[in-house]
Amino acid sequence: MSIDLGMPQLGGLDLVPQAEAPQTAKDFTSDQEVRWCPGCGDYAVLAAVRSFMPTLGIKRENTVFVSGIGCSSRFPYYMDTYGMHSIHGRAPAIATGLAVARPDLSVWVVTGDGDSLSIGGNHLIHALRRNVNLKILLFNNRIYGLTKGQYSPTSETGKVTKSSPMGSVDHPFNPVSLALGAEATFVGRAIDSDRKGLTAVLQAAAAHRGTALVEIFQDCPIFNDGSFDVLRSPETAPQRLIKLTDGEPIRFGPVGDDGLGTFAVVREGFGLRVAEAADVDPADVVVHDAGDVHLAFALSRLSDQDLTHTVTGVFRDVQRTTYDDAVRAQVGAARATAERAGGPDLQSVLRGADTWTVED
Repeated sequence: MSIDLGMPQLGGLDLVPQAEAPQTAKDFTSDQEVRWCPGCGDYAVLAAVRSFMPTLGIKRENTVFVSGIGCSSRFPYYMDTYGMHSIHGRAPAIATGLAVARPDLSVWVVTGDGDSLSIGGNHLIHALRRNVNLKILLFNNRIYGLTKGQYSPTSETGKVTKSSPMGSVDHPFNPVSLALGAEATFVGRAIDSDRKGLTAVLQAAAAHRGTALVEIFQDCPIFNDGSFDVLRSPETAPQRLIKLTDGEPIRFGPVGDDGLGTFAVVREGFGLRVAEAADVDPADVVVHDAGDVHLAFALSRLSDQDLTHTVTGVFRDVQRTTYDDAVRAQVGAARATAERAGGPDLQSVLRGADTWTVED
């Protein structure tokens, strides 16, 4: 049936009938014991997702979570939906097949910074550029947690780990910049401990038709404890966290006399810089536009390795034809052509259009 919830990707999915009791977080909670380390940020993300899923109104049997390998990839076990714990880095590829073959499913990928950006790097960027109708939750703890603490593709330069005892010499990926470079149609970022901000980004991702990537800063208390503490502490977070709202001036920091943040983001050449709001003309403060890819990329570059200015929220949200819609349209056109010709001709398909005659 067709529905209208302001979420176009939900069209055609079976919703919970109004006569039935609304689903709750408990309905999305499996009977499996959650086995993450005490204090792991994955617990907060799991709780947020379990509470968020019922608001979509999609039946559990029309929801599927696909994961790769890593601590975050245990996620499907803890959701009472369909799910697949797949192989290292290949979750986007498997999810692509699901999204193309089963338009009735709401498809979600759960992955980590190692799983998605190292062995799975190509699968990730091609899912993004193809704009497959699926949602990717990228848990970024800047470390390989499951394999006991090696540096990952997002670890800071100089990071001392078991695999880099003298400090990593690698330059890390910025997942948001990477996604924007791959022309992703939706890119967001949230922090595991910010339940309100995380839920808001998840809601926007669910409403988006196409590939939506959400980077989630997530703490690993065993091998990278405190990696994002400066973004959580009441003393340091206000000066560092820049929360985006589409259509609103980008102000942050302690609230000033005008009721807005005391810091502002302004343009500087082809980039952006942070300034004291009192020192700039209000007309020069950048107004966020989630449809402007150039602004989105510039905002992603404000977040350096030391997290001095870290942007959260929805960076980009635009519409483009999805890969799965295009594939189904081609299949439909081919079927119509075959029917007009009196039915499909398997041999002509197998032989193709090019033939050769080989003579002695």
